[in-house]
Amino acid sequence: MRSGNGDEATLLDATRAGRRRRSDPFHLGKRLRELRRERQLTLEDAGRMTGLAASTLSKIENDQMSPTFDVVQKLAVGFDIDITDLFAGHSSQDAAGRRSVTMAGAGRLMETSVYRHRLIATELKNKKILPFVTTIKARAPGDFENWSEHSGEEFLYVLEGEICFQTEHYEPVTLGVGDSIYIDSSMQHACYTTSEKDAVVLWINTG
Repeated sequence: MRSGNGDEATLLDATRAGRRRRSDPFHLGKRLRELRRERQLTLEDAGRMTGLAASTLSKIENDQMSPTFDVVQKLAVGFDIDITDLFAGHSSQDAAGRRSVTMAGAGRLMETSVYRHRLIATELKNKKILPFVTTIKARAPGDFENWSEHSGEEFLYVLEGEICFQTEHYEPVTLGVGDSIYIDSSMQHACYTTSEKDAVVLWINTG
């Protein structure tokens, strides 16, 4: 999950007159630039805080790179904010007794060269899990610059197509519709489609 290119757009307003929200790409670069400028930080300052190169931060801010989940985690830790604050809309909720309904096809899109993520329930802050529906475009291990490796745990359930999921310490496993896998995310891992068409999965990470 460490490779990608940028996307931009904003989430539509809340559903009106019974209409559904539509999926829109999220401009994370703009959000990152706002956070950095609010704190009067240079790219070098932000780099020291997050453990990311200033050049990497610049690419994200200028939509030349879409960060992977690993990088998003580093941004959240470095800026000392909840990871969902990077994606939450203005109507973010942070209270007990809350709920979030995401209609079919809705959510925020974040695309890389190997995955197209549709983030779910983005208006809720401080979620214990981060759910998204992912279209897997990668077709071979060589499509990844690096395998993903980050804190937490994750669960993947195949909705369409067939994938090969690879982790360190274990042999690759082929998963079809209805199959699932749960892993410790600190292991290096990657998955790619073995279908003729792109595969689609439900992917859940702990926050």
